[in-house]
Amino acid sequence: MSVKIRLTRGGSKKRPFYRIVVANSRSPRDGKFIEVIGTYNPLLAKDHEKRFVVNIDAAQNWLSKGALPTETVAKIMQLKGVQLPQAIVSKIEKVKNNPQKLSKKEAKA
Repeated sequence: MSVKIRLTRGGSKKRPFYRIVVANSRSPRDGKFIEVIGTYNPLLAKDHEKRFVVNIDAAQNWLSKGALPTETVAKIMQLKGVQLPQAIVSKIEKVKNNPQKLSKKEAKA
C-alpha cells in the first residue's frame, strides 16, 4: 500500500478549509483516510498561528514509515519545522528554482 500525506478539502462553497491527512494514494481526495495530522486554513492571515497546524510527532512517524507528502504539504511541513527526507527537500528546491518558470515570469513583465 502506497501512503501519501495530502490535503482533503472541507468547508462550504468559496470558504475552503483543508485537513492534512495520511491516506492510501489510490483513495479519492476526500475519501477514506488513515489519520488526520493537521489542518490548513487559507482564509486566515499569513502570520496567524492557526493557519497551519501540524502534529509534528505524527508527521515524523509517518515519514519514517515511508509516507510521501505532496509538494504543498511538504512546503507546509517545512514551515512548521518538520524534518523532511533529503529527496523531498531537493525536489521542492528544484521546483522553486525552475529556470523555465523564471523566464516565463520575466517574459510577462
